[in-house]
Amino acid sequence: MISILLCLILAAEEPVKASSATAEQLRFFETSVRPVLVEHCQKCHGSKKQWAGLRLDSREALLRGGDSGAAVVAGEPNKSLLIRAVRHEDENLKMPEDGKLSDRQIADLVRWVEMGAPFPDIQKSNARSRDPNHWSFQPPKAQRVPNVKNVTWPQSALDNFILSKLEAAGVSPAKEADKRTLIRRVTFDLTGLPPTSAEIDAFLTDDRSDAFSHLIDRLLASPAYGERWGRHWLDVARYADSNGLDENIAHGNAWRYRDHVVAEFNRDQPFNRFIVEQLAGDLLPAADEAQRHAQLIATGFLSIGPKVLAEVDPSKMQMDIVDEQLDSIGRVFLGLTLGCARCHDHKFDPIETGDYYGLAGILKSTRTMDTYTKVAKWHENELPSATLSAMRTEYEMQLTAKKKAVEDFVAQADKQVREKLSADGNQKPPEKLDTLYSDATKAELTKLREALTTLEKNPPNYPAAMGVAEDKIVDLAIHVRGNPLKLGDVVPRRTPPVLRGPQPPQITLAESGRKQLAEWLIDPQHPLTSRVLVNRVWRWHFGRGLVRTTENFGLLGEAPSHPELLDWLARRFVADGWSLKSLHRLILNSSVYQQSSSAPAEVVTRDPDNRLFGRANVRRLEAEEVRDSLLAVSSQLDGTFGGTLLKVKNRDYLFDHTSIDKTDYTSRRRSLYLPVIRNNVFDLFQLLDFPDPAVPSGDRAMTTVAPQALMMLNSDFVIQSADELAARLLAEPGDDDQRLSRLHVVAYGREASDEERQQHQRFLAKVEQSAAASEPDADKRRHQVWSVLCHVILAANEFVYVR
Repeated sequence: MISILLCLILAAEEPVKASSATAEQLRFFETSVRPVLVEHCQKCHGSKKQWAGLRLDSREALLRGGDSGAAVVAGEPNKSLLIRAVRHEDENLKMPEDGKLSDRQIADLVRWVEMGAPFPDIQKSNARSRDPNHWSFQPPKAQRVPNVKNVTWPQSALDNFILSKLEAAGVSPAKEADKRTLIRRVTFDLTGLPPTSAEIDAFLTDDRSDAFSHLIDRLLASPAYGERWGRHWLDVARYADSNGLDENIAHGNAWRYRDHVVAEFNRDQPFNRFIVEQLAGDLLPAADEAQRHAQLIATGFLSIGPKVLAEVDPSKMQMDIVDEQLDSIGRVFLGLTLGCARCHDHKFDPIETGDYYGLAGILKSTRTMDTYTKVAKWHENELPSATLSAMRTEYEMQLTAKKKAVEDFVAQADKQVREKLSADGNQKPPEKLDTLYSDATKAELTKLREALTTLEKNPPNYPAAMGVAEDKIVDLAIHVRGNPLKLGDVVPRRTPPVLRGPQPPQITLAESGRKQLAEWLIDPQHPLTSRVLVNRVWRWHFGRGLVRTTENFGLLGEAPSHPELLDWLARRFVADGWSLKSLHRLILNSSVYQQSSSAPAEVVTRDPDNRLFGRANVRRLEAEEVRDSLLAVSSQLDGTFGGTLLKVKNRDYLFDHTSIDKTDYTSRRRSLYLPVIRNNVFDLFQLLDFPDPAVPSGDRAMTTVAPQALMMLNSDFVIQSADELAARLLAEPGDDDQRLSRLHVVAYGREASDEERQQHQRFLAKVEQSAAASEPDADKRRHQVWSVLCHVILAANEFVYVR
């Protein structure tokens, strides 16, 4: 026992490993820390020179240190020699020798050490590095559907690709799941909600051979589909209702982007058009006002990322924003880490620094910010309409009236002063007549001017959306080692030539190039866009992608488990008009999707990680699904669509870790509509692996830790849901045996077994006996007893897992 405790203590004290660093931490290192180390430190403490035995070009070297000890103590900036040196705290330890770093650079180094000093792992072998012939850089190839021995199993060509690999490995696919399992699985998959008792009964009694296809169609037509699958997109779009970072102010209009995504998924907008609007919707013609609004709102994708709004260097702020946008475009649409080429050629992928700045020029020519002075102000596109025009006209009329009131009052007061001076002997009037106003006149004038100032500072909340527009068109020079003060060759705006297939876009001097970039991305011959997207959809249905590294199709990413299937799906997706709903139907109507999660032991032994997809993966519900299910089964769920739940004005301060917390998660609406506050994500969501809303994330973690179970046992929200579920059951007609049946169907989608009924009856009797002494009222006691049972049911694994 002592040895176990000692191991736990040692593990707790071990510094954060580089491999455990988050994508956002590594991006921060690449953009804010590596340039400082390269520019100011590694000339004397790098691969060529190691003054005082110290190297600063790897995490291991930093922790090992030199003659004076470790340069960095992970998580402890005040104990780190590096931080002491750059702060110039010690007269004998001041680095760099040619002058102190800026306050921002020092703050970035401190923040980096606080993170645990994340540093990308060094590639031990460069054999795979920078290969321009890597599979993902070539266009998807037409694939022959493989022949299989078990010709009765496939329901579509998709199944042949899976079955051929299973047969080659000597593994048989699992049997088909029963209808109760299937309706629960697909209903959660497509809507994020549990099926109702009526929906389950309807499916069980539907004897048509294509009953499951009809079920899929019904779910795809539900508004809840867009709410569920729109949330998937918001994960990769790093959606948030606040900025985060240093100035955590409200994204008061971000909700328009969220609601737009939901609407576009519901109407199955072709995804190639969706991509173009995300990057260049403001540059597209519109048939009417509604379409114009939708296209402007769509460009919120580029605007919604986190920004250091108090950055004192405007040039650095602008390039950091460009870097965040470029890194997001790379991860979301290409599955590439383009941000790694900001300071140097990409270490592993054949992406040159020039490629980075060719793309960065497109975004530098895009207006994302209106001002760069503290607190910087992001750009918002007004949504032109008759309402907006009327609001502006009314506001301008009010301004004009208040200005005229001030002018008229001053004119009248001046007249009275002159008349008084004349009556008193025609004295020469002073330069400023207001010095002779009476106290009452001064007070009234102050009141009028304050009213005008208040109106000027508080214009109406015009309908607007976070988004971008065209800016001054520029080609960027390479920033040597990422330093905007050290410029290299100017790079024309362009796309990376290593990505073969589509023709390079032609970008003129009169436009940013966003539209051409978007059109290049959706070219049917593009090697990555369709592959990355179908892989995301596959991952969101099966829990794992054909390429498991959903945001990295580069040389450090995993190879696809079924490369031929990936290409076949990508080409089929494009041929089907980039329709997500068609892709859903193709996948969900397959035998591979409809498999049971149970498989013979020998199959599990041969393929323990289920890389061959020979059975269904059991998955835990995501954070939003858990919360929404608790509300749904207890009849508390508010199905109102759209709008904002923020309680503060646009750009108001929302949260910091000391004095401000204006967050509110008390709504009973779907979790999609709860505010996503960077640096302060809802506690329940954090416990259940909600992704970091500062970076694209298409592959949510699924952890199993004790606090999750404790939350289900002790959370007031869960207890209240159990209480409401008990009230629902007791309000319905029938006896206790019927209530137990309904309880299982509502919570688990299945009937209770005879053994479970008996256990529940004994449990109810035992709790009733215990409660008799404390609650004399029989009705209240009965409600308490059933509430306890409902809590037990909701806290069980079966409620939060889908088989």
